[in-house]
Amino acid sequence: MHSAVFLIEFGAIILGLGLLGRLAGRFRFSPIPLYLLAGLAFGTGGLLPMGASEEFVAIGAEIGVILLLLMLGLEYTASDLVSNLKTQYPAGLVDFTLNAVPGAVAALLMGWGPVAAVVLAGVTWISSSGVIAKVMGDLGRVGNRETPVILSILVLEDLAMAVYLPIITALLAGVSLAAGSATLAIALGVAGAVLFVAVRYGRHISRFVSSDDPEKLLLVVLGLTLLVAGIAQQLQVSAAVGAFLVGIALSGEVAEGTHTLLSPLRDLFAAVFFVFFGLHTDPASIPPVLLPALALAVVTAGTKIATGHWAAKRAGIGVKGRWRAGGTLVARGEFSIVIAGLAVTAGIEPAMGPLATAYVLVLVVIGPLTARYTEPVAAWAGRRRTPPRPVLTVVPSQPGSPGDLKDQSQDPAGRT
Repeated sequence: MHSAVFLIEFGAIILGLGLLGRLAGRFRFSPIPLYLLAGLAFGTGGLLPMGASEEFVAIGAEIGVILLLLMLGLEYTASDLVSNLKTQYPAGLVDFTLNAVPGAVAALLMGWGPVAAVVLAGVTWISSSGVIAKVMGDLGRVGNRETPVILSILVLEDLAMAVYLPIITALLAGVSLAAGSATLAIALGVAGAVLFVAVRYGRHISRFVSSDDPEKLLLVVLGLTLLVAGIAQQLQVSAAVGAFLVGIALSGEVAEGTHTLLSPLRDLFAAVFFVFFGLHTDPASIPPVLLPALALAVVTAGTKIATGHWAAKRAGIGVKGRWRAGGTLVARGEFSIVIAGLAVTAGIEPAMGPLATAYVLVLVVIGPLTARYTEPVAAWAGRRRTPPRPVLTVVPSQPGSPGDLKDQSQDPAGRT
């Protein structure tokens, strides 16, 4: 009976995702907000809670994030990554300053204390790599000039998590400085080792993985990615970072073949990830913290847009690309929920969980919209601010004369 209920629930989820995707496609916008709202409706405290398929959906959601980052990594070579990180690290510092500080200040203003301030700073700082990767794919922007800038900021944030998560874990647990330092050293060592292998031995990895048989190629790449992601997570490094670096290590025909084979799987499990996020949000917990969450969302949406605009301008990207980069970075997601969950488990501040959930839900819904519309809205606002240029026309002074130049910005009486 349990098996039958699981099949019914999971089948209904997949069918519903397909219908929502078709609806979004008809109106030409990203389906992510619809996936999230569907999860909210059928999750904890929703209209019709689902329980039998919850564990499977949780695993599928984790695989979805891993595949999103793997596919993003396949778009770039190891040399591209290293050069981008070398040139874009100032953008990472600007990103931290503009987006972590508002969270810390908000926690202190609400009287939550310094540890909660460090936690909420992380919640507002880190963009959602999973949501952003999906949005860029939906909008066909993976090959855009501003995409390497966006990618560099996301990678810097993910690598920063290898430092931040051990620190915040130690703060919440109240462990000694020595124990916290050891955890941090392990995390940094693993991240550095995986990056070194990806850069130095990427060609050998591609040759090892390469196969003319699509079935064997799919199995080897998927297995290698999940293995590296799992090991990275076990050693306190983000699974997303591990998956991204596997994608970076693969190149040439292997990368092209893998992209073709894994695209349908990525789309399936990525959709499951967004539904899972909504499933674990109790709608009743949102109203009490909605106003502070909205205020924080508005402020940090603006600071993320400013971050992307500044970073793209520094990289020599055109004005339109700068606004696209800023709008794309707005969404928050998986890392923010993980960070807030650590604080809630440690009993630091009971309101932290609902606030973080409402904050992320607002920005994960708004994020795909800002990615699509920030650039056209900025262009429209620029046209509104720019005064019309005067038009000069030839007006005859008397019959038969060559005529005089007259400024059409004047009124009929000739006054300016």
